[in-house]
Amino acid sequence: MKIEDIELLEKLDKTYFWHPFTQMKLYEEEGGIIFEKGEGIYLYDVYGNKYIDAISSLWCNIHGHNHPRLNKALIDQLQKVAHTTTLGNSNIPAILLAKKLVDITPSCLQRIFYSEDGAEAMEIAIKLSYHYFKNLGEERPYFISFEGAYHGDTLGSVSVGSVSLFHDTYKPLLFKTYKLPSPYFFTKSHKQEELLDMLEKLLKDIKDKTSAIVMESGMQAASGFLTYPKGFMKNVYEIAKHYGILFIADEVATGFGRTGTMFYIEQESICPDLMAIGKGLSGGYLPLAATITTKEIYDAFLDKYEEFKHFFHGHTYTGNNLACAVALDNINIFEDEKILEHLRPKIEYLHNRLKAFNELNNVKEIRKLGFMVAIELAKDKKIPYEPKERIGFKVSNIAKRHGIFTRPLGNNIILVLPLSISKEEIDIVLDVIFKSIKTIGEGI
Repeated sequence: MKIEDIELLEKLDKTYFWHPFTQMKLYEEEGGIIFEKGEGIYLYDVYGNKYIDAISSLWCNIHGHNHPRLNKALIDQLQKVAHTTTLGNSNIPAILLAKKLVDITPSCLQRIFYSEDGAEAMEIAIKLSYHYFKNLGEERPYFISFEGAYHGDTLGSVSVGSVSLFHDTYKPLLFKTYKLPSPYFFTKSHKQEELLDMLEKLLKDIKDKTSAIVMESGMQAASGFLTYPKGFMKNVYEIAKHYGILFIADEVATGFGRTGTMFYIEQESICPDLMAIGKGLSGGYLPLAATITTKEIYDAFLDKYEEFKHFFHGHTYTGNNLACAVALDNINIFEDEKILEHLRPKIEYLHNRLKAFNELNNVKEIRKLGFMVAIELAKDKKIPYEPKERIGFKVSNIAKRHGIFTRPLGNNIILVLPLSISKEEIDIVLDVIFKSIKTIGEGI
C-alpha cells in the first residue's frame, strides 16, 4: 500500500472506529496494528510487517489463516447462497453441522441451537435452563456461578459472571445470582472439599429456586487463565445432579482442541445439561456459536402451538449458511489430519519450554492448560504491577516489534497458539516473549 493510503486508514481508524475493550484515549494517541492479510500462523500489517499470531486472533483461529480447505468451503457455499433464515426453515450446512456436533460431543447432548458468538451461546443456555423449568411448572430464577467467572458481555452472561473490572458498572441492570469463591484462589489456602461443602450448603437452602450451576470449563479464562484443581469441575457437576440442578458448561474459550482434547469436559468425564461453544467453531473464519443441550430439555418445549411453550429466541443470522459450511470443514480437518493426535507432543514440548520462564525475577507464576498459557508478571515475583504501569502491554509491544502478536490480560502475558504451529515456531514465540519480559524486568 502507498504510504498516503496507510496514513489515511490510520486517521479514519482513530476518527470513526470505537474498538472493544480499548481505552480509546490511548488508542487515539498510540494507534494499533492494522492487519491486511494472513497466511498460516502469520499475520501481515499494512506496512508488510510479519507477526506470528500467538493469540489465535483472540483465541478463535485453529488451523491457521487463509487455509485452503476452509477457503474452498466458504467459496463453494457462497456460490450457492450466503444466508437463508432458519426461523421455521432450514439449510443444508446447518443440518449437517448439527449432526456433526452431536457426533463429537458427549452422548447426552442431542440438540443444537445456533447463535453468533460465545456470549449469545451462554445467554441462550441461561434462558433455556430457566425456561425449561418454567415449562415444567417450576419457578427457578436463581443461578450459581463463581467469582472470577466470565461468560460474555450480554446482560444474562454478565449476571452469572464476576470480573469486577468488566462487570461492576452494570450491576444495577443484572438479575440476582449466587457467587462462590474462585476455585483457583480458594484452593490455594483451603481444601477443595470446603468449597464443595459451601456449594452443598447453599443448594440445601435454594435448590428449589435454582435453575443451574454455571462454570467455565477447565479454567476461568478472562481472569487470567485461572485453572481448577483436577476433578473439581466433575465434583461440582455431580453435586448439581444430586440436587436436581442443571449444569451449564462454558466451552467457548477451551473448546476445539485448546486443552488437548476436543472439549475439556472430556477430561473430567462430564456430560452437561447445556454446553456453550464458539470461538474455534468456525476455525476463526466467521461469527458462529452454538448451545448444545439434551433431548430431555428439548422435549420440555414441545407442545401444541397455542400453548406457546416453544423457545422465543433467535437472531437474524442464526444457523448462517456460510458460517456453518466453514465450521463443518473445520471439524473435518480435525478428523482427516488427526489434529489432536499431533497436538499432544506439541503441548508437552510447550510446557517443558515454559519452565525456563521461572528464572525471570518478574515472573510470578505460569498457568497452563493444553495450548493455553498465562505468564503472570510481578515485581520480585510477588508485588503486583499497578494498572497505570500497563506492564502487560509494554511486554506485548516489545514482542510485536520482534514479530510476535499477543494481547495481555492485565499483568498476564497470554499465549493461545494456533493448533497448526510447529515446535520450531513455538521456540520463536517463547524466545521473543522471554526476552521481552526480561527486558521489562531489567528496566532496559
